[in-house]
Amino acid sequence: MSYAYFDRLRETTDLPVLIKGVLHPDDAEQAIAHGVSGVVVSNHGGRQLDRSTAALDALPAVVRQVAGRVPVLFDSGARSGADVALALGLGADAVLLGRPWLYGLAIDGAEGVRHVLRCVLAELELTMLMSGAATVGDLRHMVAPAPGRADER
Repeated sequence: MSYAYFDRLRETTDLPVLIKGVLHPDDAEQAIAHGVSGVVVSNHGGRQLDRSTAALDALPAVVRQVAGRVPVLFDSGARSGADVALALGLGADAVLLGRPWLYGLAIDGAEGVRHVLRCVLAELELTMLMSGAATVGDLRHMVAPAPGRADER
């Protein structure tokens, strides 16, 4: 992939342009230099390259590199409110739910999607209450990456 693609894309649209599949801080830096509106930390479910860096391991270093210049979204296996809390605690600005809403859609259409979203939000609230976090910002003081992970590269 050439980052020049983002330069051309920015010329053709006023819509926000995000890059998905960022696992290294240098890639986030390059993408920002070429005008992306946000980065999505993801290893595409590990389907693109077996034994790829885990997105959760990569998240803290990407967040540090981005330093608030653009939103950092996390998309890699969040299935519950506790998963969402962990990703938010490691610095993600938002967490994408890949499959859970699809399961709800398959079972009960739009109402199934609403149910899944209500459940995930309730689990997030419960996780925050049980950990003593009053805000998402509080989660960031409670969650730290394990030593020796990708964020220390």
